[in-house]
Amino acid sequence: MTYDVAAIRAHFPALAAGTVHFDSPGGTQTPRSVGQAIADTLTGPLSIRGRRSPSERNADDAVTDFRSAMADLLGADPLGIVYGRSATALTYDFARTLSRDWAPGDEVVVSRLDHDANIRPWVQAAGQAGATVVWADFDPATGELPAAAVAAVLTDRTRLVAVTAASNLIGTQPTIAEIAAVVHEAGALLFVDGVHHVPHAFVDLAALGADFFVCSPYKFFGPHCGVLAADPALLAGIHPDKLLPSTDVVPERFELGTLPYETLAGVTAAVDFLAGLGELASGVVPRPSASRRENLRASLRLAEAHEVSLRERLETALAALPGVTVYSRAAERTPTVLLGFADRPAADATEFLFERGILAPSGSFYALEASRHLGLGDTGALRIGLAPYSTAAEIASLLAAITDFVSA
Repeated sequence: MTYDVAAIRAHFPALAAGTVHFDSPGGTQTPRSVGQAIADTLTGPLSIRGRRSPSERNADDAVTDFRSAMADLLGADPLGIVYGRSATALTYDFARTLSRDWAPGDEVVVSRLDHDANIRPWVQAAGQAGATVVWADFDPATGELPAAAVAAVLTDRTRLVAVTAASNLIGTQPTIAEIAAVVHEAGALLFVDGVHHVPHAFVDLAALGADFFVCSPYKFFGPHCGVLAADPALLAGIHPDKLLPSTDVVPERFELGTLPYETLAGVTAAVDFLAGLGELASGVVPRPSASRRENLRASLRLAEAHEVSLRERLETALAALPGVTVYSRAAERTPTVLLGFADRPAADATEFLFERGILAPSGSFYALEASRHLGLGDTGALRIGLAPYSTAAEIASLLAAITDFVSA
């Protein structure tokens, strides 16, 4: 099936500015429809949620539409969709609440593959509860984190395991369903960071087996915020701190204060854009009876094939360049390539590329433990991240610039 990347790019005003964006793991550019949805909601009649006036209904619809859209994207129950300021904030919130039931001798497992947002909240919560932190290590030679590595550190005192569905540093996608099986066999909960996974995969929460799953809409064309998905029955047994008069209904009990309705509308628009991406790219009109969930499946798989094709082209060319080390090696990985240079700081490469209009940042990107485990210290390396709007011409420009850099 064809993939018309130009048709997709036409919906992103920012791409007309001329900069080549390989920084999508830090946040994608935003389609016009998302910005319009935010503006329309914010400037239309709007008030506290209700069903009497247009302003109340607009607010209420923004919330329910958001929950429905994210449920379709993640294969979740709308009543298990929780809004948060960011994935980091949601993880901290749940770490503080869940850790109330921990005691000295209990254990919490974290992974060195993860972004610090799925490490530090658990480490700090464990410290405050007197629980023990246990580390699951990935193989730095392959970038893999197999379920066996997690199973090896589980005991009957393990209360929770926190692991990523995709490394934002090297792209590794662990087999979450296998990890979930061993975690649940040990009687523990599984908290999954899906921030870097959701933009590059069709997610089925039930198939993954995650008890809690967080993601960030600004990584897939939406506004800056976070979303947590869980079984409503599980959420019903968790009681966070909240104001006395605020509702105790799930999922609202986890959402402090008045929600940003315009942001929620932007998230819904981003999910709708993703659902329509397949038609944009291929020109094939979905069946009239197809659900948004079905359209998301088709769109994301089409985008994934495009991204993998570009990633393979990039990696093949990089392998032929002297003095270049590629750290993204796992069998299953996102279109995210981390590379370093012999005797040259990665930051120098970032500046060299930027002078040519190419944005490819360098660093550890908050995956500090992973960077250290790879032997890259706190400075990390150069990260190239692809998106559904990336093109073969951009890959060619990037490779020409990297070639010039290593030859200079």
